[in-house]
Amino acid sequence: MPIALITGITGQDGSYLAEFLLDRGYTVHGLVRRTSTLERSRLQHLYSNPAIYGKTLHLHYGDLEQPINFMRILQRVNPSEIYHLAGQSHVGLSFEMAETTTDSVAMGTLRLLEIIREHPSPVRFFHATSSEIFGRPTLSPQDENTPLSPVNPYGAAKGFATQMVRIYREKFGLYLANGILYNHESPRRGENFVTRKICRTAAAIKLGQASELRLGDTSAQRDWGDARDYVRGMWMILQQPVADDFVLATGILHSVQDILELAFQEVGLDWRAHVRKDDRLMRGPESTTLVGNPEKARRMGWVPSTQFPELIRWMVKAELDSLSRAPRTEDPA
Repeated sequence: MPIALITGITGQDGSYLAEFLLDRGYTVHGLVRRTSTLERSRLQHLYSNPAIYGKTLHLHYGDLEQPINFMRILQRVNPSEIYHLAGQSHVGLSFEMAETTTDSVAMGTLRLLEIIREHPSPVRFFHATSSEIFGRPTLSPQDENTPLSPVNPYGAAKGFATQMVRIYREKFGLYLANGILYNHESPRRGENFVTRKICRTAAAIKLGQASELRLGDTSAQRDWGDARDYVRGMWMILQQPVADDFVLATGILHSVQDILELAFQEVGLDWRAHVRKDDRLMRGPESTTLVGNPEKARRMGWVPSTQFPELIRWMVKAELDSLSRAPRTEDPA
């Protein structure tokens, strides 16, 4: 039975990856920070299942700022695969938390690489990096050879971590892979991300639990995909005979405005009657035209299964169901 260790298991990607690996017969161990929410809502269905938790799913308290504790966990678990998903991942917040972002994303990854370098058993390591490492690229779409040019603290920290993975792979001959992930969404996305915010507020307005949605720039474009497709890609990357870097992307650009119109269409409302522009929500320096070229990933057999309109409809329906079952008193806008 293969054994996997996931950092960031309580996040969107970590929870979907845990499900994916459990379905394939893995024993899954997850690293949980002591500051993480106690209910671990994204894992609740697994955590509360006595046939799974404590048998094929195990959670361990640990923090990448304390590498000795992680070293002990690694020695005890002795996984064949490590999926490194942890770290502050919100671009806007990285300007307000530049030092915290750099420590968790850049130095946290370096600490893991040092531990793996000294680990006596071979292990395959996946690092979830980001399209934000490309910043303002001169070429579009971007691929694995596009030069790094980040324009925000998160992108800069991910760029450092990405390069260190490459350096340690070449220098020490370790199985270390980068997955360069473009934006990917689901109903488990954090509520401070614009996709989730739009879908949740549209549903809340439909149910009479909110009155308006405040947004910044709706013309911003990204390459958005389904998080479930992306965790499948992570696993596929670690099954390759030789460690390498892969772009995971749809190759198609959509705007925030597209999300807005699809979400309100799903609930049968005119977005113009409910959306207000808020200059306070305008972001700092923006990455531009970040659209990925997934050709290399396609050659290993990875193809996204969800189209963009289907993704947004799924997210809105999930919000309608969630808010109908447990109405919130606060306005999610």
